[in-house]
Amino acid sequence: MPRRTVIEVAPAATGPGRPPRVRLAGAQLGARRLPDRHGRVRVALVATEALLLAGDDVRVEVTVGPGLLLEIVETAGTVAYDMRGGSARWDVTARVADRGGLAWAGLPFVVSDGADVTRTTTVTLEGSARATLRETVVLGRTGEQGGRLDTRLSSTIDGRPLLAEATLVGPDSRRDPALLGGSRCLDSVTTLGHRLGGADTRDDTSADTSHSSSHTDGSGPAPATARPATLLQLHGEGSVARWLGDDAHASPLTRLSENATAAISGRNTPSLPLSLAPRP
Repeated sequence: MPRRTVIEVAPAATGPGRPPRVRLAGAQLGARRLPDRHGRVRVALVATEALLLAGDDVRVEVTVGPGLLLEIVETAGTVAYDMRGGSARWDVTARVADRGGLAWAGLPFVVSDGADVTRTTTVTLEGSARATLRETVVLGRTGEQGGRLDTRLSSTIDGRPLLAEATLVGPDSRRDPALLGGSRCLDSVTTLGHRLGGADTRDDTSADTSHSSSHTDGSGPAPATARPATLLQLHGEGSVARWLGDDAHASPLTRLSENATAAISGRNTPSLPLSLAPRP
């Protein structure tokens, strides 16, 4: 039976006003409690062994109780290495009860040449629960085209479908002008149970996001292939902001993700005016 990393935040057994109960169990990813922040329970994910290799089956199960808030913090990005004909899986299931909130801003997931990974995220919301997720996919390390990644995100709210998305990326899609169009980074911020609304829904992607940068090997300027970020409003309560580019650190979605995370605990709203242009 595959090992599982478990993160469970539940109401205190002694009643309201008491700290929530937090249960953590580690596997390939260890779970470590961090100091709470702005009413959010914070848990760090720490790799306990080399990841991601052929045959790996990483499973993370998250449960957030009613009225509770959880932020998951990744301490480092993940590299899927050459699997030499093998494959690996990375599956996340999350259930958020009524009035609860989940924020998970993932760090870059690098798919090296020869890697073959299936990655799924399933989020179940109840009542007025909310979730904010960030996924940054990078095809290849320096000088590579990258391997294959089949990534799927699905969500329901009170049993009703909210989002079902499947993306298959690899060397061919990187070259395809209708898919990645030469870009190696696909960055997404997804809100479920709440929207990136207000000022963020205006057409703010007209800013010039083309830029020059240096190759990490110092060989000179890279082509300016960055594109404007786009914002999609779901039919239900949710949004997807997406950006394509060459360098993950140049993504304009970092500030958007931070603000949407803060909105989970009600400190501000994700409808504040935000530029979707990358940081200089």
